[in-house]
Amino acid sequence: MVLLAQCIGALFGLTAIVFGAFGAHALKKIMSPEQLASFETGVKYQMYHALVLLMLSFNMNLDTSLERYMVYCFVLGTFLFSFSIYGLCISGAKGKKWTFLGPLTPLGGLFLVVGWGLLFYSFIQNLL
Repeated sequence: MVLLAQCIGALFGLTAIVFGAFGAHALKKIMSPEQLASFETGVKYQMYHALVLLMLSFNMNLDTSLERYMVYCFVLGTFLFSFSIYGLCISGAKGKKWTFLGPLTPLGGLFLVVGWGLLFYSFIQNLL
């Protein structure tokens, strides 16, 4: 599980840099300021959670079910949240907004909140 979290964290970090550069240069010409701001939010959240996955994988064994669920929540949440935003923004800029992606964004956000909640619970559990 540690290696998986490290690989996905590195992949999320790599693609966040690529998508950020793509948004700042190529998409700037076709997106509205609101769409570009949403796209940048997706990139930021992707990078934040890439770093979280790397920190967790280097500081925890990720061998308990709590730790595994935490990683699953961060991975799935980041994918659903950020990539649905990318799809919505790019498709909207091309005039054919993929509305089916709309419900995935808050679902991804919910998984991220649960991941952070599990992390908080793991800290509290260690205090008690």
